[in-house]
Amino acid sequence: MTEDELIERYIEPNPHKPWASEAWLIDYGVPVWALIGYLNGVDGDVADAAKAYHVPKEAIEAAVAFYGRHQCVIDARLEENAADFTDVHGKRLHR
Repeated sequence: MTEDELIERYIEPNPHKPWASEAWLIDYGVPVWALIGYLNGVDGDVADAAKAYHVPKEAIEAAVAFYGRHQCVIDARLEENAADFTDVHGKRLHR
């Protein structure tokens, strides 16, 4: 499948937050930003991410393709998440 086909098949806007940073997997509701964050932690291992989220590998590939087109806003979303877990001195908080 081409990147366009993967994205069309697996990615849709979140109806409650319809901007690119909140897009998610069709039928699974997993946000693209969450998948990209996970992939960053497992050195891009698509099979590991697919197994961890119980989704097809093609869905992870679609998320990666979508990320490639919306990297700035998704990276900002990931940074926002990271900021939620740090104190004013940059020390990591545990929730």
